[in-house]
Amino acid sequence: MTAPAAASPVTAPVTVLEHADGRAVTEVVIDPEQPVFPGHYPGFPIFPGVCVVECVNLGAQAAPPVPGARLTLAGVQSTRFQGPVFPGDTLRSEVDWVAAGDAWLCKAQVHNARGRVAQVRLRYVVEGE
Repeated sequence: MTAPAAASPVTAPVTVLEHADGRAVTEVVIDPEQPVFPGHYPGFPIFPGVCVVECVNLGAQAAPPVPGARLTLAGVQSTRFQGPVFPGDTLRSEVDWVAAGDAWLCKAQVHNARGRVAQVRLRYVVEGE
């Protein structure tokens, strides 16, 4: 039996801008109508950090280190949040892929128009391996 797919709190599509030689650049435009904004925070909406991590994850899934590979997120190795993300911002993730034994590490720098938003490191396994 397979586990049901988890729903993502991020509803915006991911755009892959670059994808070659162990590097990927992706963007997500943060829709002001995202369902997370009314509760985070009323009167002063800020995109939650977990949603920033999910934007990196969605970008990594869209631009895997091996063409056509299906990845499973195995863990969040580290995150460092460095700036706020507001409704309407465009998040750009610059990902470097590093092989780590039977896994892949996604090392991402996340920026918006105001500067760096986060540093995120995610660990993936390739499905079927």
